[in-house]
Parts: sequence; C-alpha cells; structure tokens
Amino acid sequence: MKAAWAGGETEKQGRIEQETLRVLREARRGSLPVVTVSWARSVTGAIAAADGARTPLSGPESLLLTHRLRAMHEAILVGIQTVLSDDPLLSVRLVEGAQPQPVILDSRLRFPPEARLLSRTDRKPWIFHLAGTEAETARGEALAHGGGRLFPVRRGEGGLDLRHVLATLLSEGIHSLMVEGGARVLGSFISQGLASQAVITVSPTVIEGIEGPRMPETARSLRERYGADEVVWVDFRARSIGRFARG
Repeated sequence: MKAAWAGGETEKQGRIEQETLRVLREARRGSLPVVTVSWARSVTGAIAAADGARTPLSGPESLLLTHRLRAMHEAILVGIQTVLSDDPLLSVRLVEGAQPQPVILDSRLRFPPEARLLSRTDRKPWIFHLAGTEAETARGEALAHGGGRLFPVRRGEGGLDLRHVLATLLSEGIHSLMVEGGARVLGSFISQGLASQAVITVSPTVIEGIEGPRMPETARSLRERYGADEVVWVDFRARSIGRFARG
C-alpha cells in the first residue's frame, strides 16, 4: 500500500489511520466534538444511484478501513434519508473494537419503528429532530418504546442546527463523531466549518446519480491504495479558504 502526501511520497503503510487518530487526539479538547466526514464515491463523483438506491462502492479492503475508523469514534451519524434507503446498522462488524453510538438527524421524525437500528441490543439510536414537530408525540412515543432516545433541536441552516446537535452530543460525553451520509448532511458539516477531516473512498466503479460533496483542495492531504480503491484523507483545518475542486 503506497501512500502519497501532497508534495511528496512515502512507503509507510497505514498513514491514513495514523493521521485520522492524530486529528482526533489533537482536536479532542475543543468546545465541540471533533468531526470526521467519510463517504465512498464512484470515479465519476456519485455516491448513490439517481433513484437513491443503495449502491455498494467500497471494495473489501477499503470497507475494512471504514470499520477500523468507526471503532476510533465514539459516535457515528447519518441523516434520515440514509436510514430510509439503506436501513443500516452503523456498527463495527469487520474488526474488533468499541461500538460507536448511532446518531440520526431526522427533522420531521420519519424514523421507521421497524428499522434495524432499533433491533440492536447494544446501542439504540439517538434521534435528533426539530422541536415542535407535529409527529413528535405519537411517533416519538413509538420510537422511545423501541429504545430510541429523542433529542429536540432548534432549526438551523437548511435543517437542524448542527452546532446545537454537536453541543448536545458533547454534553452526553461524545467527543468524536464520524459522519457517513447522506450527501446533504456531509455537505452541511463541511460548508459550516464543523468537520476537522475527511476520509473519502474513490471506487473505480462508473455510475451516475447523486453526487457527493466536492473534494476540497487543502494544504494537507494523503492518498493510499486499498485494493482497487483509492482512499483520500483531507485535513480541513489546513484548507485553502473558498477553494474547492470537483474530484
């Protein structure tokens, strides 16, 4: 596995994991949880088919890396559309390690009571919704009965107030958060300056559909090969202000 820094190369293996962990440690003392955004995309930039159907992109090697990264974080977050489309477990299964707390952004409380997340016996989902939602009482009671924990959040830019979400997570003892989707959620954490780093799997697969966030140009980035996939690590703390490149 060959790693290439922007501006130089090294043969050292596992550098993306090392750098991810280093950022988590350095940023842990901040006023909000440190955020890692992570997604898989096709070589054409799509993260899902046009109809939103689940489209596996990561090969076995890069998927293993994803699970190792999950185990480094205390919580893992996705938006409700990912739950509705993929019905994920958001767990660490391919490696040994701690299980991160599942966190869902669900403004209108559309979380289905039959979702697999509620069937987990170790960690039930924390569901952040817009305070005053019409379905708050009836749907909330059903989700709470299934073991989910609900957090009302004020409105923010384009949806829930992400800073309010992060501050609440910190108050619950969460210091590190991995955000895995969908495209809008990932883009919001990046555009609002709340993400410290990104880990992006680029698959050689060619699909057209829902585009992921743009690949930012930064002063510090790293690329490693995992099987057929290229994985890119980006340090947002060193990004060039206002400069983004479509990857």
